[in-house]
Amino acid sequence: MKLPRDLSGYDLIKGLKKFGYTITRKTGSHIRLSTSINGEHHITVPAHDFLRIGTLASILTAVAGHFNISKEEVLTKIAK
Repeated sequence: MKLPRDLSGYDLIKGLKKFGYTITRKTGSHIRLSTSINGEHHITVPAHDFLRIGTLASILTAVAGHFNISKEEVLTKIAK
């Protein structure tokens, strides 16, 4: 799986809304998202123009772990 190099923080946030994440707070350039589907889960997404590959991979891993699915499935659902 090749991660997109041009995904912004706001694009990722829009995609994560499909998993039930909502914005709970914003501090500086970081946005905190929370979901209560499958238990409570929080992640922080930097509101940058382009996310670094390691940052994106870490966020996808956390979401995939919470929903017991693969990172590929998360990325596919976000891209739709």
